[in-house]
Amino acid sequence: MFKGKEGIVLKKPELLAPAGDMEKLKFALLYGADAVYLGGKQLGLRASAGNFTLEEMQEAVDYTHSFNKKVYVTVNILAHNDDLEGIEEYLLKLEAINADGIIVSDPGIVKIAREVVPQLPIHLSTQANTTNWAAADFWKDYGIKRIVLARELSLTEIAKIKQKVDIEIEAFIHGAMCMAYSGRCLLSNFLVGRGANQGECAHPCRYKYHLIEEKRPGQVMEIQEDERGSYIFNSKDLCMLENIPAMVKAGIASLKIEGRMKSIHYVATVVKAYRQAIDSYCQSPETYTLDEKLLEEVGKVSHREYTTGFYFNKITSDDHNFETSAYKHTYDFIGIVIGYDSSKGQLIVEQRNNFGVGDKIELCPPKGENKEMIIKAMFDDKMEKIAKAPHPQQLVYIPSPVMFPEDTLIRRRRT
Repeated sequence: MFKGKEGIVLKKPELLAPAGDMEKLKFALLYGADAVYLGGKQLGLRASAGNFTLEEMQEAVDYTHSFNKKVYVTVNILAHNDDLEGIEEYLLKLEAINADGIIVSDPGIVKIAREVVPQLPIHLSTQANTTNWAAADFWKDYGIKRIVLARELSLTEIAKIKQKVDIEIEAFIHGAMCMAYSGRCLLSNFLVGRGANQGECAHPCRYKYHLIEEKRPGQVMEIQEDERGSYIFNSKDLCMLENIPAMVKAGIASLKIEGRMKSIHYVATVVKAYRQAIDSYCQSPETYTLDEKLLEEVGKVSHREYTTGFYFNKITSDDHNFETSAYKHTYDFIGIVIGYDSSKGQLIVEQRNNFGVGDKIELCPPKGENKEMIIKAMFDDKMEKIAKAPHPQQLVYIPSPVMFPEDTLIRRRRT
């Protein structure tokens, strides 16, 4: 707890990060997340993510708890009858591995969970479309601990819900935005037969579309005047880094980053930027200003143009990109520091992308300032000089007078 600018007592929010697999979970925690959310091999909305077996989930929970941090498991599909087969056993196993909560959208699964694992906290998914205080109060009465509110709410609406209902509120602060109402979309089902609400979204909102008139079949017309078609459903990405004080003042308990399909570079970089912003604000709210370097950081990951979504205004055409669904990609993630040989003054690096002598690189440790350096020499694991590191996960030794800690990420600006 801390006092805000007006002397109001505020609570420091949880920073919640995605974990598509064990490596991403590790880097999310090392770079500053307070909690992670992950999916099992069933009943989640990211079927194409790495996801976790129950054994891997146990490892993930044990690892996360060693940091005194939390793991929430997604059980958030909109279930059909067949999806409920074995649900009781699965929920009991999630309780047995000591998960800190489950994220659920389907009322039927909520009902079953309340009966089968009554001590396991339930977080209501954004897919449940909670948009008002009466609905929040209903779910509180039904035993829900936390509500991940619909993405279509403003901060003013969120603050009113929190004022009227004593329940934990979670909201997204960063990542891809779905063009459908809180993610409830049938485009993927209709176009490619993959159910978005069963975890198999093909992201057709990012496709290129043209217009065909009913009586002129086969005569394709451009919706826009250029030759690239029109990305009429293509939302920009959410970024609330500049608005941490407003999010905290609204009473949001957990600030959530989207991206279980993203890279470890994305997860680590975004988590670290928000970690620094949240800590800085909570430490000194009266004098807080956002460090512009943090905005530069979230600009270095692969992303679409940024927007603040629904938080301050109704969505307009400015919140979509009608020209392209391509990502901005200015940096390449090229390696991870896995050790430092102090006797030789060399970084031990595991390669993740081709790099070589002469490259200007940026080293990004879990804590502290990033540093740039030029690779002046490299050696392989036999201590023979090499000019390039072309092989995936190749071990490379790079002379450096400065020691960087294990799990420092390395990236290189694209030319």
